[in-house]
Amino acid sequence: MTPAAAVAKAAEKSEDITSLRYRMTGRVPEEGRVEAEAQMRLKPTLAMSMKMTALDQTKDNKAEIRFIDKAMYIGGGVTAKEMGGKSWMKFDLSALGKGALKGAPSTRLGQADKNPAQESTMLTGSDDVKKVGTETVDGVKTTRYTGTVTLDEWREKLKDEDKATREGREKTIDQYEKMGVETLTMDMWVDGDDRTKRFRLKGQADKGPLDMTITFLGVNEPVSIQAPPAKDTMDLAEMMKELDG
Repeated sequence: MTPAAAVAKAAEKSEDITSLRYRMTGRVPEEGRVEAEAQMRLKPTLAMSMKMTALDQTKDNKAEIRFIDKAMYIGGGVTAKEMGGKSWMKFDLSALGKGALKGAPSTRLGQADKNPAQESTMLTGSDDVKKVGTETVDGVKTTRYTGTVTLDEWREKLKDEDKATREGREKTIDQYEKMGVETLTMDMWVDGDDRTKRFRLKGQADKGPLDMTITFLGVNEPVSIQAPPAKDTMDLAEMMKELDG
């Protein structure tokens, strides 16, 4: 199998993922070094839970994010210290509208609906995919591939994909365009089942360098994601209604 064919096969298998667990480490614009672990359900409805630490921040550097039933919950340093004893802030995106998260810490919140399975397919847009060799990742033997891809090249190659696949991957492209990224260097580690085990993305954004590595810890396993208790949550939409009143 050619490197391009191997990468394409791994990308194809990403489309049948219904849930996943993953670890994220690296450097992102604005916040610097971060590390996180997350679980995500993709079907039948989107839900995720992530615990993240911003390693270069000396205070308020830990956050937990949950996304369920079209609402985002944030606990930890990104919420207000004084919220009447509440420890979570709820952003009901359907009630607050598209501008609900404007001004909030973009790096952490931007992970809430980002699908790393879609990100892992980016190397299919490269014209210079090369096989690097074999490496062991978390005890799993993998083959490593590398290449560079521009967002324009990747979008162009999506024209032959079906509508659902194209829309999912274009959403990922849009997220990187908003960061000001034009070109990405990508490494991809594929296991013996032709699935992506790990991938690394490097590029330059408007507000600094991007260098993220995501390792898949489990795929298509049951995940349980619950909204925080109502008694511990401050609902931003309800608070705004009270202020309007």
